[in-house]
Amino acid sequence: MAKDISDLPHALAHSDELTRLLNVRSPAVFLDYDGTLTPIVNRPEDAVISYDMRRTVRELAGRCPVCVVSGRDRRVVQELMGLDNLIVAGSHGFDIWSPEGTVEREEGAEFEALLDEVKGRLHEELDPIEGALVELKRTSVAAHYRLVSDEERPRVRKVVDTILSEHPEKLKITPGKMVYEMQPKIEWDKGRAMLYLLETLELDRDDVVPLYLGDDVTDEDAFEALAERGVGIFVGSPDDPEVAGRTTAADYILFSTEEVRRFLDTLAR
Repeated sequence: MAKDISDLPHALAHSDELTRLLNVRSPAVFLDYDGTLTPIVNRPEDAVISYDMRRTVRELAGRCPVCVVSGRDRRVVQELMGLDNLIVAGSHGFDIWSPEGTVEREEGAEFEALLDEVKGRLHEELDPIEGALVELKRTSVAAHYRLVSDEERPRVRKVVDTILSEHPEKLKITPGKMVYEMQPKIEWDKGRAMLYLLETLELDRDDVVPLYLGDDVTDEDAFEALAERGVGIFVGSPDDPEVAGRTTAADYILFSTEEVRRFLDTLAR
């Protein structure tokens, strides 16, 4: 059931509830990257995980299954994390890999040529707009407009809408924070990727509780998939203009990436 983000209980303040749950069930932890493990920044390449966060995630992964589920390319996430004991689901779960090689799945690979064509169109149309950034990923193309002036942002949206209208059966838009991401139009998202991993890794059991931490609209698919079977934790401040007015299927809230680190550190210990 959708709830107002400002009404969510704070995960650290209600740690006793989670402790009771984790006393009887083992956690399987799913983490978004941007906005969850690192603060949101103007340019994607500047989102570098801190030493303390990396150490905390490494320690947690030594205690229970940990998967980073990101809109970034899977190989980029692996490089950014710099850890070899994580399951990684890149491109919003379209590209999944595990360190033991037990899980490998790739959705939408047949759309590579179309996405390359879309990337060219976006560069042609958006490069003249100051602040616009085009990012080609393995199974999507993203048009970032965080650095674009308010007056020019409708231009970015118009370009994206035009391209989508030309490929209505093949492309869809995945909304995010100051980004329009075009993906193959297939039934797959972070929630489906998480459920697939739980089943494939034999974690879909009564003695395991999945936890998902995320901050973006795309993470709502995972929160909804966890309804009545796990714990969803939204990351962000209700006072953030990009968050204000949003509803969520998450169960708890953490206000910042530093609070995420403290929460994960508690789990690891």
